[in-house]
Amino acid sequence: MKILNRRDFGVAFGLALAAAMLVPVTTARAEDMEVHIDNFVFQPAELRIKVGTTVTWTNRDDIPHTVVSAGKFRSKTLDTDDKFSFTFTNAGDYKYFCSLHPHMTGMIKVE
Repeated sequence: MKILNRRDFGVAFGLALAAAMLVPVTTARAEDMEVHIDNFVFQPAELRIKVGTTVTWTNRDDIPHTVVSAGKFRSKTLDTDDKFSFTFTNAGDYKYFCSLHPHMTGMIKVE
């Protein structure tokens, strides 16, 4: 093991500090995600996301649908190509469904 003298330590520390200043500081940001409603199915049916992520549902069916998670969020009736977005600010499991077609279900798992 090599022992650094003060001058070598100072040079090494200065280089490390300069290198750290060249690296841009970025804040981790959750990505926005999409769920498509198509053929009476939420696609994907389950998403795993980080807190702070916004999920946008888009109705690609020719008939109306809704996106409802009891006590958490509720969209208006979405006609073809309408969108609904929700930002998940708390961790947990969010089961959701279409109130017009209750057999349509999905899950968002927020970490």
